[in-house]
Amino acid sequence: MTKLRSSRIKRLLAEGKFPAIIKFNLTDPRIAELAGVCGFDGAWLCNEHVPTDWTTLEHTIRAARLHDMDSLVRVSKGSYSDYIRPLEAGATGIIVPHVESAEEAAQIVSWARFYPIGKRALDGGCTDGLYCAVPQDEYLENSNNEKIVVLQIESPEGLAQVEKIAAVPGFDGFLFGPGDFSHRIGKAGELNDPEVAAARQRVAKAARSNGKFAMTSGLFAPFEQFVSEGVNVFNLGSDVGALQIFFRDRLKLIQSNVEALPESAKSANPYA
Repeated sequence: MTKLRSSRIKRLLAEGKFPAIIKFNLTDPRIAELAGVCGFDGAWLCNEHVPTDWTTLEHTIRAARLHDMDSLVRVSKGSYSDYIRPLEAGATGIIVPHVESAEEAAQIVSWARFYPIGKRALDGGCTDGLYCAVPQDEYLENSNNEKIVVLQIESPEGLAQVEKIAAVPGFDGFLFGPGDFSHRIGKAGELNDPEVAAARQRVAKAARSNGKFAMTSGLFAPFEQFVSEGVNVFNLGSDVGALQIFFRDRLKLIQSNVEALPESAKSANPYA
């Protein structure tokens, strides 16, 4: 029987576990599938900073789904269509960047959720509705209950309103953005500066106090510390970061071996 999938992240959170996510800047569907093979619970895809076309994005979402891996798409800021198109392409959820007020949070919920929670326009003929192959009431219920809406707090303005934002019903969690926040306070890249850490902790506290999850963008502090602060969804890195480590490691391996060669071997190389 045709059935809509549930969110793996939500299932794990309900069990008291810590979902593991990986971020993709290189949205090749094969990379997403590899992450699924390795056992990741979710894929963080980006349409805010990465110029990925919609067809490639949909294929990447589909590749994640093959291994029951959730996909969270960070959307371009501002447009209703930009917010719902990833959902209609089958994404498990969206991440909305630079949220700074409760009014904006309520607008996002209204756009992303169906009645009676919001006012999202209805079209069950896309991937998320299995092309009209499921009853409409099942599609609406699944969309409202299993799709994830994450709001990103990454500015002093957003931080100042975070408790009010957290109280808005209809979204699932916060993602704190230490890169932009540190930049905005004149400490770019200082992700563990006391002021940045205090902001991160305030965001997590606001989330958990309102029954929402707190997600970290990376492991730039010890895992145990994040857990003690209330973080329960973990992004563990990125594809570009992993490839950079691998590439540098491979180069270092051969460079160190070359340096260890006797001079006679080095001089015998006709290309030296």
